Amino acid sequence: MKNHFFVWKWKRCLMIALIAISLVSFLLKESLVETVSAKRLLPIYSVSCEDMKVSLTFDSAWGAEDIEQIVDTLNRNDIQACFFTVGTWVEKNPEAVRVLSENGMEIGNHSNSHAHVGKMNYEENVEDMKKCNEKISAITGGKVRFYRGAYGEYSNEVIQAASSLDMQVIQWDIDTLDYTGKTVDEMCKRIQTKIRNGSIILMHNDTKYTAEGLQQIIDTIKELGYEIVPLSELVYEDNYEINHEGRQFLR
Repeated sequence: MKNHFFVWKWKRCLMIALIAISLVSFLLKESLVETVSAKRLLPIYSVSCEDMKVSLTFDSAWGAEDIEQIVDTLNRNDIQACFFTVGTWVEKNPEAVRVLSENGMEIGNHSNSHAHVGKMNYEENVEDMKKCNEKISAITGGKVRFYRGAYGEYSNEVIQAASSLDMQVIQWDIDTLDYTGKTVDEMCKRIQTKIRNGSIILMHNDTKYTAEGLQQIIDTIKELGYEIVPLSELVYEDNYEINHEGRQFLR
């Protein structure tokens, strides 16, 4: 009887110990998940604002033949867009960069060679960003404020590298998908269904329909009641936070 009692007591203690270990393991796992999540950095996809204003952004990585046509349309509508330029594109098309700069367009960094920046470490990203910035500044004489990774890639290392160079990482919440050959009507429909205050719209130059359809895209945005403003006017420069959706809020 005595032996049975000790066996029962030992099993009970073992069961309690196993439950305690499982509970501690669960709590540690939850804590680790929260810690990792808290440390995850996000770029700016859109901006929380009361005014009905949005920004146009273009990625420039391929040809440059349509730059003047795009700029002419933007000028006719008194719009300043931000062009995210790849360093190698800047090297090949310095005159296009001058046209952008001289017409008041904002010029951002889109990586130096359109590599997969998400696979690069902090030091590699810093070096890559510096190379592109130097090429842009050599032509414009200005400082680069905005960065967008090639393929829309980002990581903590990418965002930290950009921050070390006083740049903000910009994504988008409306992708026109112009690079896939979408027609202008299809692009406008995408904008109509997704646009909201503080939207950042992604387009590209050197696509099939973007340059010739840009006026219709602008008209669509204006007809919806939105003002198109420079990215530097839309995005808060400091005293802000970014929520889990990548939406930027003033503190």
